[in-house]
Amino acid sequence: MRTVPFDGRETNHLAQQPFGQIPFLSDGDLEMFESGAGLLHLARKAESLMPRDPAGEVQTVQWTIAALNSIEMVTVPWWFLEVTGAENNGLSDWAKNRLGQLEKVLREREWLVADRFTVADLLMADVLRVAKLRSYGDRPASEAYVTRVTDRPAFKKAHADQLAHFAAADRSR
Repeated sequence: MRTVPFDGRETNHLAQQPFGQIPFLSDGDLEMFESGAGLLHLARKAESLMPRDPAGEVQTVQWTIAALNSIEMVTVPWWFLEVTGAENNGLSDWAKNRLGQLEKVLREREWLVADRFTVADLLMADVLRVAKLRSYGDRPASEAYVTRVTDRPAFKKAHADQLAHFAAADRSR
């Protein structure tokens, strides 16, 4: 993992990520942007992140995209309106409905796909772990799900490594 400085991103980052966002992934000769694209690419290389049977693979892709398009698409604008103090957050009902629909699913299963952890769980839990979102409503199955994912040793190590990397980059500025 490497960090591209925010300053000067017009020349050092926009050529690879046209929207100037993170992440950008290089894997050999392949280069890609968007977190979902990178995660699905990595999952295709590791059976531990995506089952190899057709049904398991399709369900993993489906739930990965659902995290981005059905949940994050609603919750990020809702969160932004909340933290900016918007007087009337017109997205509250939509967010509550989507999160309620996901809560019903998570009441019935421990993981989203194949009765085991997959890349879909990694992304869905990342979308759900935003503190303001977690405190919005009472969703015990969703809360238990986020805890299951974030309590995994691999998650804890990756998170600690990411924070250390960012801290080192900050110190070098």
